[in-house]
Amino acid sequence: MNNQTKRKIYIALFIFLGFLLGLLIHGFLEIWYIKGLISNFPKYSLGFSWADWFTIHKIFSGFTFIGGVLFGYFQGRFWWRTVYEQKRFGSFFTKFKKFLYGGG
Repeated sequence: MNNQTKRKIYIALFIFLGFLLGLLIHGFLEIWYIKGLISNFPKYSLGFSWADWFTIHKIFSGFTFIGGVLFGYFQGRFWWRTVYEQKRFGSFFTKFKKFLYGGG
């Protein structure tokens, strides 16, 4: 497998990780706020109806999806450049491999 293919797979996995992170953030915020809406709708609804909240949910879902994917893409590019091109964290990974697998 050549370096360009590895880079694409690396960035794709970071994009997937960013998507999962966005999904988690969205889920935790939604659960937290829906609990407030259910417990006291007039106080937490901010004047919106349930139909409005469904629309807000769809928009917020889109933002967290796009945000997570973009975050993963830029983090994948950053860490690929840092670890594999600049080799700034090579000593840490070398020590970690030696710790895991033994060796001199």
